Amino acid sequence: MDKSFFISQLTSLILVIVISLIFVFLGLYNSKKYQGLNNYLIANRNIGLFSLTTSLTASALGAWILFGPASASTWGGMGAIIGYSLGTAFPMFFLIYLGKKIRKEFPKGSSLIEFTRKKFGKSLFKLILLMTIFYMFIFLCAEVTAVAVLINYISGTELWITALIVLLSTLAYTLYGGLRASIFTDNIQMVVIGVLLMISVSCITSFTGSEFSFDFIKEKNPQLLSPSYLPSYTAGLTFFIAVAATNLFHQGNWQRVYAAKNYETLKKSLIISFFIIIPVVFYMGFTGMVAFSMDPTTRPDLGFFTLLLKEQTELLSIVVIILGLALTISTVDTLVNAISSLIVVDGKATFNLDKKTNYLNVSKYIILFLSLISFIIASKGFDILYLFLLADLFCCAFVLTVFYSFYNKNINEKTAYVSIIIGLIGGFLMFPAPDFSKSLLVGILLPKELFKPIVSQSLLFLSFVIATFLPLIVFKVKKF
Repeated sequence: MDKSFFISQLTSLILVIVISLIFVFLGLYNSKKYQGLNNYLIANRNIGLFSLTTSLTASALGAWILFGPASASTWGGMGAIIGYSLGTAFPMFFLIYLGKKIRKEFPKGSSLIEFTRKKFGKSLFKLILLMTIFYMFIFLCAEVTAVAVLINYISGTELWITALIVLLSTLAYTLYGGLRASIFTDNIQMVVIGVLLMISVSCITSFTGSEFSFDFIKEKNPQLLSPSYLPSYTAGLTFFIAVAATNLFHQGNWQRVYAAKNYETLKKSLIISFFIIIPVVFYMGFTGMVAFSMDPTTRPDLGFFTLLLKEQTELLSIVVIILGLALTISTVDTLVNAISSLIVVDGKATFNLDKKTNYLNVSKYIILFLSLISFIIASKGFDILYLFLLADLFCCAFVLTVFYSFYNKNINEKTAYVSIIIGLIGGFLMFPAPDFSKSLLVGILLPKELFKPIVSQSLLFLSFVIATFLPLIVFKVKKF
């Protein structure tokens, strides 16, 4: 590239402030008409098809899609893209069936955690609540970091400036208007995201021509499309298990399950969202494979930007900034309201506070504290992928036990506890160290030489598989 940055810091800063303030104004203006705790938590259970669909989709597609799928595709090939796409979309399909059940059994509910509180004892419920909040907090850090890094890459703007503006603007309308404000701004953000993604497709295909094709990838990196390429399968299953498991614990999804005005609206919204998410994530992953095939020295996570900003036009840089902000703010407001709602709904059963305590205010103080930590993390530009993978492992160990218990009345608190702990221990033994060269079992407790190379090369995959499916052994043993 001929110059350091694509647009000036001043232009970038003005754009970030203006876009953020537009969403603040829209969120606050809309929220004035819908006050009260019911609107804050579940939008008065009255959201229609268009609003629910755009909100579900926008909340699922954060700024991570600009980096993650492209990066994964360069080493995991077609399998990684398919796994990423299906893993992101699968919870929508799952919620069609589980949403019907939970709305019927808990018609006045607003979270998944309420079910676990009634199903299990208080100690296990608190563990599930803590894990859910931890996962969403890591997600919040990842989103703010991603948009700060993106705008730094394009204009050189310092990370802390972008992080501060995005967090303050999102908190301003989300803590005031709650879920109703989040869903309303999601509608606009999803329309913006859709239009800008179509513009990016048009520009990238015109810039790259015949290189934007499977034939070109097959010519340059045939292993990425090869059916015999083992990392493609392990990567695909890894991303599917990890992304699907974590999104099933996303309180933002459960809020929207309850916010739908009826089950038919929920079902149609989830189906439409499912079929929107898959091609979007697939497209992002495909840009990574094309960029890598054109230039193997390209940073894997910047594949999309390498192709789109090939001509270095200021207009396209503005498109990327707006796209990144819309993706980030739509996800951050969902996460902020989701964490807040959990504290409001389950705070009384978790904290031994005064009976007169206003848990809505408590939730806002906790959100401000968590936002401060995420601001510090984003300002430093830490690579939080490893922490994200750790949060994924926790979700994997919980997922079968929690959701299987919806259908199996024989799973009590003790059985659930044992199955989760066994899943966590098994997963941790195989979970790779930060350099991914060894794990607690492979290379620390036991020499790597005792294991076949395929084991030491697939530690992340094996840790997720073991954490997810080991709890099934407890269920089977209990039957006998």
